[in-house]
Amino acid sequence: MTHSKTPTPATPPADPPPGRGGPVPSGPGGEVPGALAALADWAESQLPRLTEQVVATSVREMELYRSGVPREELRRSVEHNLRYIVEGLRDPDGPHDLTAPRETGRRRAHQDAPLPEVLRVYRLGFAAVWEVLTRTREAADPADPAGLVAAATVLWQLADEHAIAVTEAYRATTAELLVERRQRRAALVEALFTGQAGLAAGPWEIAELLGLHADADFAVVAAENTALAEGGLPRIEQRLAHRGIISAWRLTPTLQTGVVSLRPGQRAELLAILRESATTRTGVSPPYHSLRDTPRALHLAAAALAGLPVGGAAVHVFSDSPLAALVARDQEESERVAHHVLGAVLDLPAEDRTTLLETLQAWYDHQGSAEHAAERLFCHANTVRYRLRRIHELTGRSLARPYDVAELAAALRALDVGAGRARGGKPRH
Repeated sequence: MTHSKTPTPATPPADPPPGRGGPVPSGPGGEVPGALAALADWAESQLPRLTEQVVATSVREMELYRSGVPREELRRSVEHNLRYIVEGLRDPDGPHDLTAPRETGRRRAHQDAPLPEVLRVYRLGFAAVWEVLTRTREAADPADPAGLVAAATVLWQLADEHAIAVTEAYRATTAELLVERRQRRAALVEALFTGQAGLAAGPWEIAELLGLHADADFAVVAAENTALAEGGLPRIEQRLAHRGIISAWRLTPTLQTGVVSLRPGQRAELLAILRESATTRTGVSPPYHSLRDTPRALHLAAAALAGLPVGGAAVHVFSDSPLAALVARDQEESERVAHHVLGAVLDLPAEDRTTLLETLQAWYDHQGSAEHAAERLFCHANTVRYRLRRIHELTGRSLARPYDVAELAAALRALDVGAGRARGGKPRH
């Protein structure tokens, strides 16, 4: 008697058959377990062919396995996967060794392989076994589907176990790698800030490892933390990256500091993003060209931060004046200079003090022109001259003598990098 052949799908049905995940039902006289064992024996005999089939399909359809994973490694992984399936069919209720899928999950995480593509290879393996089983069962006894139904139940259970093992190992390893990469990135940033790059790498090698543009300008940003080890610029690296600005950051118990790589035209955008993001006092260094100057830039960014009133959320950009950088080198000495030169002015009531300091700054900003300073201050030029005479009387320093001009300028710069804030000074940049 002959039977007409009924087409069979090449992959398991979309919905799991009844009984998935439970014990495989036994037929009378142990027929189903016997049928499963026979199917397992046949599938085992086809393993070399199935292995090559799955490897070839993976390489053909997925870029990862054409270039990211060695062919022999892929072949070993596929073979382990298929043997796992065969042993599961042979002994559905026995212990299943998940060492191989867990190891594959860990290895693929180290290779930065996308998890969906890793799982897709496993699905290819299960589909290949299913196709062999359906064809074998049809040829043997198409009128008795009990063995095939049992095989489908086992395959669904094994596929679940395998996918869970791979996924859990992959995600655990990815989390470990993320922590390691963050620690390494923080250490590289620390090396730039301290100037201690080490024997194996200089600043430019570190920049490459951090993804910074070595041929760009740089700036250092320093922000107070909102609380212990909680940065004052939340998600700043991602916000900058979204606008095409590359940066690298570290977090200490009190400060959040970063090195920013700036292409032409990006400085204004950086400052705009910082002002949108800042929740605490934030200082920014002047631009610099050599990463070897990063420790100096960090010092200037911290000085700019210190020049802001305590408790506020603002961004202060340090002046690119060499004089400002000079007085910022020694905070205590800068404060001493400011009080030695401008002490009598600083002792005035707040309104008088602010008026005289702003007038002196406007005079410097406008190349010593009382007329231009008056335009900025919305007053008469004679008012500016009167205020400057008061400064002369209070300090004993004349704006007609070059050395006195230099001392007054240095004192103003000292105020601008933080000295005298407790007396009510405010940043002018």
